[in-house]
Amino acid sequence: MANNNEMIEWFRSSSTYINAHRNKIFVVLLSGETLASANLPNIIYDLNLLHSLGVKLVLVHGSRPQITAALAASGKQSAYRRKLRITEAHSMATIKQVVGGLSIDLEAMFSMGLRNSPMQGTDIRVCRGNFVTAKPVGIHDGIDFQYTGKVRKIHTRAIEQQLAQNNIVLLSNLGYSRTGEVFNLTGEEVATEAAIALNAEKLILFIPSDGIKDSKGNLLEALSPADAQTYAAALAQKEDTESVCLSHALDAAVKACANKINRSHLISFEKNGALLQELFTREGNGSLVSTDSFAELIDATIDDVVGIIELIKPLEQEGILVERSRELLETEIENFKIVKLEGTVIACAALYPYADNRGELACIAIHPQYQKNGHGDRLLASLELRARTLKLNTLFVLTTVTDHWFLEKGFVAASLADLPEKKQQLYNYQRKSKVLIKNL
Repeated sequence: MANNNEMIEWFRSSSTYINAHRNKIFVVLLSGETLASANLPNIIYDLNLLHSLGVKLVLVHGSRPQITAALAASGKQSAYRRKLRITEAHSMATIKQVVGGLSIDLEAMFSMGLRNSPMQGTDIRVCRGNFVTAKPVGIHDGIDFQYTGKVRKIHTRAIEQQLAQNNIVLLSNLGYSRTGEVFNLTGEEVATEAAIALNAEKLILFIPSDGIKDSKGNLLEALSPADAQTYAAALAQKEDTESVCLSHALDAAVKACANKINRSHLISFEKNGALLQELFTREGNGSLVSTDSFAELIDATIDDVVGIIELIKPLEQEGILVERSRELLETEIENFKIVKLEGTVIACAALYPYADNRGELACIAIHPQYQKNGHGDRLLASLELRARTLKLNTLFVLTTVTDHWFLEKGFVAASLADLPEKKQQLYNYQRKSKVLIKNL
């Protein structure tokens, strides 16, 4: 029963993310390494689930290791320059065969309707076409890259028409020129350019590891584009398969962020359920490259009352906060500032002005998972600014357990007599709250 209750609570909490993701375009890169993973069927199931929840999916598959293996089996080798394979004319027949086979295999996986599987009863249509126009990379440093190409244009209107018909669009790492030639591209470039052209909500990149890690092996849950570029450059110096894959993925994320795709997710293709955990839970999974903290500090509205209640209820049950009814919160909502993370309230605080140019800070709460991210400092600074705008001279707070935090922020201990008379009359002697004040 306990597990059932946990499942129920998870499903309820995921509703915020389900609503936020509906009708949004996600571009997902399935690298060649991902396609070779034993976990691929689970990833397909999870993508099917996203599709059923209303997410518009554009999938891009790579084929780097498969092409390398096929060329080696036929006695051919490929040289690399600037992270790109030099694609010779005699290799193109093999490359077309490999890429075409991978595309067909993916279509087949989305066509499964196996009994007792997540695919049972589904009717998913996967659409392929000449959606990517390419041009040759050309000659660089005296080296002719021959049939290695780069994206010239993504045919967004044609893709959007397919998405509007509830189809999943599948792109490969091949592009077609206006002269009828076929060029070998990188899956990362196709995915990035598609995300930019379609103004996608997210770019999702599957990688071999749990995410990007620092020099001590610690997972970096979030990176700025500048940090991501630094790690990409360091990984590019290594030749092992994992480092190459991570470097390409980080390059893609950095370029996407530079072109207003604010959220690029790097998720393990080996970990079952990593995609769902990243998209539908607060803690997420993998590494996020983003141009902002993406925790918004905003004025609360009536629509945020339920989120505030969910945040403060545990603290009220512990006696740390005074209980507030939904009706009271609705009437006082204009006093609240909140921090929202992907639509979920993770922190809140309120400022109550008094007639004698004093103001009370109250109902300060931060979700336990985010208490070391500076959200309390942001809320306090924002409310102090509001207090000055309202020409308040003094702030006061009543607290039972967090007096040390307020003392660190410039508050000083005070007595009941230092409170406005109205507040003195409402003082709860059973709680024995400490009084702290700060002059602005």
